[in-house]
Parts: sequence; C-alpha cells; structure tokens
Amino acid sequence: MKILILGGDGYLGWPTAMHLSAHGHDVAVVDNYLRRRMSLEQDVGPLFPVPNLHERAKLWREKSGNDVRVFVGDMNDWDFVASTFTEFTPEVIVHYAEQPSAPYSMLNRETATLTLHNNLGVTANTIFAVREFAPDAHIVKLGTMGEYGTPNIDIEEGWIDLEHKGRKDRFLFPRQAGSLYHTTKIQDTDLLWFYVRVWGLRVTDLMQGPVYGLRTYENDGEEALLPFFNYDEIFGTVVNRFIVQAVAGYPLTVYGKGGQTRGYLNIKDTLNCIRLSIENPADRGELRVFNQFTETFSVNELAERVQQCGSRNGIEVKIEALENPRKELEEHYYNPAHTGLLELGLEPHFLTDDVLDDMLQTVLRYKGAIRNDVIFRGVKWN
Repeated sequence: MKILILGGDGYLGWPTAMHLSAHGHDVAVVDNYLRRRMSLEQDVGPLFPVPNLHERAKLWREKSGNDVRVFVGDMNDWDFVASTFTEFTPEVIVHYAEQPSAPYSMLNRETATLTLHNNLGVTANTIFAVREFAPDAHIVKLGTMGEYGTPNIDIEEGWIDLEHKGRKDRFLFPRQAGSLYHTTKIQDTDLLWFYVRVWGLRVTDLMQGPVYGLRTYENDGEEALLPFFNYDEIFGTVVNRFIVQAVAGYPLTVYGKGGQTRGYLNIKDTLNCIRLSIENPADRGELRVFNQFTETFSVNELAERVQQCGSRNGIEVKIEALENPRKELEEHYYNPAHTGLLELGLEPHFLTDDVLDDMLQTVLRYKGAIRNDVIFRGVKWN
C-alpha cells in the first residue's frame, strides 16, 4: 500500500517508516523538524546525534534497497499539505505529527499555545486532505492511554456501553486527561469521531502507552538508523530515562509515592501494532479504538527493575523520591483492557531482564555524552 507517515522524523516515525518499507509497502514521510527545534530551544538534546530525514532515507536505501520518499514541511500549512497529497496520494496515513510532550505543554503560555495550534491544526488538515484528495484512505492515528486518566473503574477499549434510566447506548469511554498535551489528544479523537460520522472516514485510533527501547528489526546492528533517544524530563519516556540515569549515577527520579501505574510497550510492538492496524483496516464510517500496550507497571516497579539491571551489570543504582511536580494520583486503581491488537496477531515483546540489559549496555557506549543538567528540570503543572 501507499503509506504516508506524518511526523516521520520522530522517535516512532522513522522506525515505522523502515518497518513498513521492509514489509513491502510504498512509504513516504513528512516532517517539519519541530521536535528537533523544540529540543534545541529547551537545550535538551538526545543522547546521540541523529541524521536528518534525507540522510536516513539514503542509509535505509543502502541497507535495504528500498526507497522512502521525504517531504519536509509543515502539516499546518495547507498549501504544503495539498501539494504533498497530490504528489503522493496515500491509501493509509499514519499520524504521528504532534508535539509529543506533556511537560512541554505545561511549561508556559507559549508552549501551551504551540501544542494546541500544532496538534489540533495538523489533525484537522489531515482530515480535510483525506476528504479532498484520498477519500477512501485509512487514517491510523496515534493517541495515548493518557486520554483515559486513572478512573476508579475498568478502562474499556475505546468504547463503553451504558444503561441510564432504562435506556442503553454506546459512547466513547470518558476521558480525563492529566496534561494539556493529553487534552489535545482527546480533542483529536473527538474531531476524528465527528468526521467519521459526517463524512464516513475510516479511522483507527491507537491509545498507546509509554514506549521504551532502541532496537528494532530494521536497525539492529546499524546505529546510524537508531531512533531519537531522549532522556530529559521534557521529551524522554520513563524507562529510557531511568536507564540513562542508572548509567550516569543519577538517582532514579520517582515522583511522589511512585504508585502511578501505566501500560508500557517495547518499540518493536509499536511497529507491529501499526502494521497490523494497516493490514487489517477499519471499515468506512468506523472509528476503531485499540488500547496499545502489553504490560502494566508502577513507577516504583520500573525503578526497582532498573536498579536490579544496574546490579547485574556492576552499577550501583539509587532511587530517590521527589516531590511530584505533576497533578496526578500517585496511588490508584488501573485495569485497562487490551485485547484488540492481540486478536489481530500481536506477539508481545515483554520487558525482560535481557531487554533492560541490552538497553543499558547500549547507553553505556554513550556515557560520556550524558548531561546531568537536562535530566530533571522540575516542570510544574501549577
């Protein structure tokens, strides 16, 4: 299929491009390097430098023989969107093209405004482009499990059946975001659901948990093809951050009581979930929702696992409880369903000791590049 990946330069975007290309799809990527610019502005670069998209496409062509087309531009610019969809009219759009950080969205008014404008504007332009240029295309949108919050009931897979005063109906599961970033993700879902009902779009909305890892099937042995690996408070995900903190001798940053529980998945599983969603598309006029994770852990459990990983590798790892800068429950009930992707054939890669040890050994090679001053900035929600 012809697949257009929006946000193709990101932590997940470029690995997805290689994965789909390796599986025989005709892939193009779009990016405006927003995340790179935000990292520079906040002085929180990745652990190692990453080639630009044209360089990555060249490296992938040399490795695989496959071409990935590159479009550099802003999906908030309608003229760019129209020209891209005209030149490469997709059958599938994978939508990663959003400001991806909860802490960034909470820094100040300017970063909040950028988050709103970018995330909602890009989603709207994607919808309008599908309507005008590719009306039968399948939109695969990356949402987040953070949309649900931490309700005191089981979290269903996107939808919930309710009975009220003797009548029954089916609704999107109630959302209660914990940051402005997560709020924009909820609004994405609402926009998509509205245009599914009005225009008959076909959409798969993936409620993804935090992702960890570096290794994919396509980049193994090719470090120039590794994804961005941020370990800072703003753009880094918790497992990746803890591994770097362990290597740096920096106490693991556990917020508050550490009972915050979420659903996690290996980066390899992200790629397989995207591909399975593409190869088993939603119906026209359907908003299909999958909860995309494989295991649940509390922050304390992750910290203990990384501490044990350090011990196996001769590194003493300390854990430090910090005052929580976020507005969130630190102890809560958490039982989300996640059967849809398993039914499509997902074979999970779990967070084993071998996975953690491999991550730590990889990070050790870049130990000299770690900057302790970017690990914790104390971004406060209030």
